Formats: sequence, structure tokens, C-alpha cells
Amino acid sequence: MRRLKLPYYAGLLTAAQFHGAAHQRPMEFQVFVKKPRRRIACGSVRVKFIVRKEIAGVPVQKLNTPRGSVAVSTPEATAIDLIGYQRQAGGLSQVATVLAELAERIDSKKLPLAAATAPVPWLQRLGYVLDQVGAADKTENLKKLVRARAHEPVPLLPGAPYSKASRNVDWKVYVNARAEVDL
Repeated sequence: MRRLKLPYYAGLLTAAQFHGAAHQRPMEFQVFVKKPRRRIACGSVRVKFIVRKEIAGVPVQKLNTPRGSVAVSTPEATAIDLIGYQRQAGGLSQVATVLAELAERIDSKKLPLAAATAPVPWLQRLGYVLDQVGAADKTENLKKLVRARAHEPVPLLPGAPYSKASRNVDWKVYVNARAEVDL
């Protein structure tokens, strides 16, 4: 990526693994980039590129690996990406399971900084899921941000029906799905 001069960061389940929160080893190395790129294979490692336009402001940290350093999203940015890219991360239950493990590494004071690059519905969903996995102590600053910026309730699972779903008032979320945490 340095040779191609492309901004990137390792995210989703790959980042969660770097932070010690991957419930299972990811099948692909997931990398966020600004423009579409085809998947590649480097030996036995498959690399999947995921497009995210607001890549520049996402908080990352450099982590050392046996082959050099790699930019990885912070635990806070990883949590936000997991909820925003649920399908690429294995679905809502997989995301909830990873968030349950990742929660201990999340710094509640850094969460609003990471939230600056994400759509408000992602923040609403993240707050709800963190509460559900027993990490409500990490969400107070996020809750203030959501209360100031969220105008409409959103479905927990985008694209699924929610007309008969219950509504969580704290996060303005229609609970149209159930996340099964597998620990």
C-alpha cells in the first residue's frame, strides 16, 4: 500500500483480531481503502478490500507484525466499523460477539472522536448493542452525542422489516433483530 501510495487501514474482524477480540480467526484480511480494488491472494492469505470514503479521519494505530508495521483501526473505530459493516463482519450476532470481547479495550472518552467519521445511525446501533453485551459503562459519551445528533429512530438490522418492532428510547433504535452472543 505504501508503494501504491494508497491510504488504508486493516479493519473489521482483522482489526478485532489484532486487538485480541476475534472470536474466530477471520477467513480474509479485511482492509479499508478509499476506492474499489479487487481481492488479492498473497500465498495463503486472502485480502478483501472494502471501500470507505471517509477513510482519512478514522483513528488508526500502527502495529508491528513479523513482516512490518500495519495501520489498524483503533478499538473504538473498529467497533463503529463492525456495526456499520455488519454483513462483511458476519452478521449482527457475530458483531455482538466480537463487541462483547472488544468492549474491554474501548476507551469511552475516545469513542466520540472515532464517531466523527461515522453516520449517526451507526452510532445509535453501536450504543444499543454495547448496552446489550454488558458494556453500558462505555457508552455514556456516545449517548450524549446520539441525543444531540439523532433525529429519527433507525432499525437495528438495516433492510429488515421493523414496523412491528419494539423501540429502544435511549438509542432511538427499532429492535427488529436479536443478537445472539456466542462466548
